[in-house]
Amino acid sequence: MLTPHPETWIYPTERGLFCEPGQFFIDPHAAVDRAIITHGHGDHARSGHGHVLASAETIAIMKQRYGGEEAAGAFQAYAEPMTVNGVGVSLKPAGHILGSCQIVLDWQGARVVISGDYKRSPDPTCRPFELVPCDLFVTEATFGLPVFRHEPAEKEAKRLIASLADNADRTHLLGVYGLGKCQRMIVLAREAGYDRPIYLHGALIGLCALYEKLGIALGDIRPVADAEPGALIGALVMCPPASLNDRWSRRMADPVTCFASGWMRVRGRARQRGVELPLVVSDHCDWPELLTTIEETGAGEIWVTHGREDALVHQIGKMGRRGRALALVGFEDEGD
Repeated sequence: MLTPHPETWIYPTERGLFCEPGQFFIDPHAAVDRAIITHGHGDHARSGHGHVLASAETIAIMKQRYGGEEAAGAFQAYAEPMTVNGVGVSLKPAGHILGSCQIVLDWQGARVVISGDYKRSPDPTCRPFELVPCDLFVTEATFGLPVFRHEPAEKEAKRLIASLADNADRTHLLGVYGLGKCQRMIVLAREAGYDRPIYLHGALIGLCALYEKLGIALGDIRPVADAEPGALIGALVMCPPASLNDRWSRRMADPVTCFASGWMRVRGRARQRGVELPLVVSDHCDWPELLTTIEETGAGEIWVTHGREDALVHQIGKMGRRGRALALVGFEDEGD
């Protein structure tokens, strides 16, 4: 029997990537009967599905963000490889955030891996990326341009700690996205030797509490609202990026404005946001990591789901592989 080409049984639709024999969607952007979710960021995990299969951590994140058990008709935490309507399904770590997974599908001799968002660099808050050889690899391309080469996160954390020491009379106000980057930066700061309290904007507290409940120790973290007078002088304060320059930030003591993101590689973005200390820390692959991963999967065909699609598809062709830009609706980066 001939092995069917993957695009005959998995393909993009107006609701998202659909596996026809399995009768389920991967990270659909609209409510569907059956969904497999790669991770908890809002451009991948949405409420309203009839049945959701995901890692236990992703389910916990979805319940917190979308109203508990009402976030879906039913949740199924992945435990071991299974078969869904004849399609082999397994989830492998993606290294993006806590609970993030690649979706591995096997049907009639063909293997497809949908990466979701992923990174190859170490992250103490989640399981590391696990390479899975396949015939078709569906990759993200958030930083799919040659200019993007991320710094080691540990090096950037040490820069932050050094600046705290050099500016002991100034609050360091660090912009971080609430799911993944916040908790990673806290742990990186701890590993770099920072043992003082870290103060959090109220919008960051809930997910940090969930991370601790799921086994990620964050040390002494406190709400900014509870800080004693003068406590924020020389302190490390984390907030959503949108709060870096709003009225909320005015209570800080002559703040050093910081932002942890892969986008801080672009100096113009740092200037636009008024960032004094840009930290190039990303939860996505940079350009070399994308190319290395594509090469190592052995896949002859690569689909690019979102991000800088054109440049990566062009490079895939130069690598002797077939590239295709899916341009899926609804996949805007929640934050890096």
